[in-house]
Amino acid sequence: MNGLLCYCRQGFEPDLAAELSERAANAGFHGYAKTERNSGFVTYICDDAATLTKNLRYHDIVFARQKLQLFAELKDLNPTDRVTPILEHIAGRGRFGEVLVEHPDSDEGKPLSGLARAFANALRPALRKRGLLSDKEDSRLQRLHVFFLSGTHALLASSDPADSSPFPLGVPRLRAQANAPSRSALKLDEALMIFMSDAERAKLLKPGMHAADLGAAPGGWSWILTKHGLHVSSIDNGPMSETAMATGLINHIRADGFQWQPPRKLDWMVCDMVESPRRVAGRMSEWFANGWCKHAIFNLKLPMKKRWEETRLCLDEFEQNSGKTLHMHAKQLYHDREEITVFATVI
Repeated sequence: MNGLLCYCRQGFEPDLAAELSERAANAGFHGYAKTERNSGFVTYICDDAATLTKNLRYHDIVFARQKLQLFAELKDLNPTDRVTPILEHIAGRGRFGEVLVEHPDSDEGKPLSGLARAFANALRPALRKRGLLSDKEDSRLQRLHVFFLSGTHALLASSDPADSSPFPLGVPRLRAQANAPSRSALKLDEALMIFMSDAERAKLLKPGMHAADLGAAPGGWSWILTKHGLHVSSIDNGPMSETAMATGLINHIRADGFQWQPPRKLDWMVCDMVESPRRVAGRMSEWFANGWCKHAIFNLKLPMKKRWEETRLCLDEFEQNSGKTLHMHAKQLYHDREEITVFATVI
């Protein structure tokens, strides 16, 4: 089996399949996507996966939590010896710097978590004995992924640490803070971690900077920004939580996020308004076209049908109408639901 293996949020398999098919075709590759709804993953089968994976970068794929190069499918595994056939299939593929034994993040796949943990402990010493795995984790080497679909069925894949998610299953584990004004705070917390490196966060999120949060109530996103020392104008006709206002860095302005304009240019604008994605994308482009902010993170709430088509349309219109040359990154984050998150910054 030759192709890509991508993980996604359960229920979004058709959207990821549509995105992979379109992106591969645009890059000049012929293949086909395979998936089942609610499986939590998609495979894209093609003749030259090594070249395809170099053309479809992980950070560019909106609906993928993880992107791997698929090289084998093992069926009818013997539960008493799953290690031997895996060793046979990876022979000649070089040395790996890490091995991850995973399972689909789905209702059907989650019961396999115990098997994955136990098998990883058995597989690592066998790989090291044959010189196929480094003694310690080595980010300079490719990673081996064993993806169990059942106790007797597994996919084998590899990943480039520079072109994949660093997290098992592509899922960053963030803990909700007890005093956060809302669960949505996790979405912005994850976005700041995923879209920027440590050095970029230090450069772009400096204490004393000024930001606007459109549709802020009850204040989860505003609260996250204050954790970085930013002064926030929280725009919403609804009430803000006492926790958010207690930071002393928030100015609550009762106004409509689609109408309010900042009295001066700001460093940041964030937005998690529940509105049609095209309307939000249009409002976001206005902010950049008018020079009201340098950086933005916003969510686009997606319709139930043709979500990839709507995503592509919204992102294209936002970029074209922004009037600026932008660096843009869009992902369906782990803490997102029926939505995607977009990071944009003026180059």
